[in-house]
Amino acid sequence: MIKRCFDIFASFIGLLLLSPFFIVIAIVILLDSRGGVFYKQVRVGKDNIDFKLFKFRSMSTGSDKKGLLTVGGRDSRITRSGFFIRKYKLDELPQLLNVLFGDMSLVGPRPEVRKYVDMYNAEQMKVLSVKPGITDYASIEYSNENELLAKSSEPEKTYIDEIMPAKLLLNQKYIAEQGLLTDLKIIFKTIAKIAS
Repeated sequence: MIKRCFDIFASFIGLLLLSPFFIVIAIVILLDSRGGVFYKQVRVGKDNIDFKLFKFRSMSTGSDKKGLLTVGGRDSRITRSGFFIRKYKLDELPQLLNVLFGDMSLVGPRPEVRKYVDMYNAEQMKVLSVKPGITDYASIEYSNENELLAKSSEPEKTYIDEIMPAKLLLNQKYIAEQGLLTDLKIIFKTIAKIAS
């Protein structure tokens, strides 16, 4: 209950304060490439229920048909404005709407696409017992995930065999430690990581 109240308050204030910034980002995206401002993707949320996750569009329209993983900071599908907004995680800001609507929390395991959730074992499925979040331990630890995948000759295999299991272990760590103080610690660490 406290977590939900905090999520509603923080996401509402965040959306209110950032709304002028949202307008600027939207204009830049529209001027830079064809397509809409937002990108909506189906992700798996709490209790294994699908929901639509909001992002600022950072890729050319239809790019998700060429693969679900982003490989390297200079993935050819990323637009010029997209490179900048992804670098500073600005593409994630519209997920404050997901938090306000109740699909997500500010802090929690990052929501995955169905294709990869279907590969989880019984223990890994436990991460779906809590609401997904905008940030978590795994987001901080693997902030350079795109670069790691770029170094691999088989990016998807590397993600499935190495990165995904490691991130799920960090998700389970969060679930074991979850609480308001843990959430605040992760939020401040995330801000520090982005600013560094």
